[in-house]
Amino acid sequence: MAKKRQIQRVFVLTSHSGCWPHTPRQMAGTGSPEQVFPEFSAAYQSLLLDAAWHRATARCTMERPLIAVLNGPNLNMLGQRQPEIYGSATLDDVEQICIQAADKLDLAIDFRQTNIEGELISWVQDCRKRARGIIINPAGYSHTSVALLDALLATDLPVIEVHISNIHRREPFRHMSYVSRAAVGVICGLGVTGYSLALQAMTDLILHEDDQ
Repeated sequence: MAKKRQIQRVFVLTSHSGCWPHTPRQMAGTGSPEQVFPEFSAAYQSLLLDAAWHRATARCTMERPLIAVLNGPNLNMLGQRQPEIYGSATLDDVEQICIQAADKLDLAIDFRQTNIEGELISWVQDCRKRARGIIINPAGYSHTSVALLDALLATDLPVIEVHISNIHRREPFRHMSYVSRAAVGVICGLGVTGYSLALQAMTDLILHEDDQ
């Protein structure tokens, strides 16, 4: 069974003004469930933590535009797969790059990866009601998935396509991307830095849209 990776960027409300960004994994490391919710039994703690993350996301994304950062098949193998092409950075490294860039740009992000085409399409469809834009590295689905193209077009959201390698300097079958037909712009060949550049470009698009 193909493994999937789903890391949701959430903002945890604190007693201080504003909100602090964390991933669920990072928040889980801040203390035991008993410390977070001492008045509740262990049977409810997992559910309550999940609900708290969703409430925090809902409140903070009212202030920060949510950008979906979606990654397609085999990107979970970054750092291991063909480092001479894709470099030594892992997907965790890419996530951290996106988190840091989003913090500077005052954005919220939802960072995910999957090896399943249908799941990626469902995530794109979900963006219609919750995101201001989509940054997507469709990987191999760039060259094969008309269904992904249709889903992106149906969102009516700005889309930026990112590729770590320069697909136009590689095998001929990689030169054509269906996803590019839905994208406002394409960033390729700049390594994992392309993700932070895409977030900057998406911020500019949102600001321009809000000024209209």
